[in-house]
Amino acid sequence: MSNRRSRQSSRASRISDDQMIDLVGKLRQFLPEIRERRRSEKVSASKVLQETCNYIRNLHREVDNLSDRLSQLLDSVDEDSPEAAVIRSLLM
Repeated sequence: MSNRRSRQSSRASRISDDQMIDLVGKLRQFLPEIRERRRSEKVSASKVLQETCNYIRNLHREVDNLSDRLSQLLDSVDEDSPEAAVIRSLLM
């Protein structure tokens, strides 16, 4: 009986081809490298997903770098200054 339920929930969680196409199209809009291509150029869904992963990794790297820079800046200002308060709020 539980095997039957798991198959039913598995089917219910699947998305249709139309939904997949719509989601890939939305992702495509967020990716600078793909967005700049002409609309007539076909880009596979796997390429869009691969570029999405790369883009997210790059964003994480940028966030880490900016956090490091803010931490360094915080170390160089007076702890009780208004600038320190602003930097701390950015790090939160």
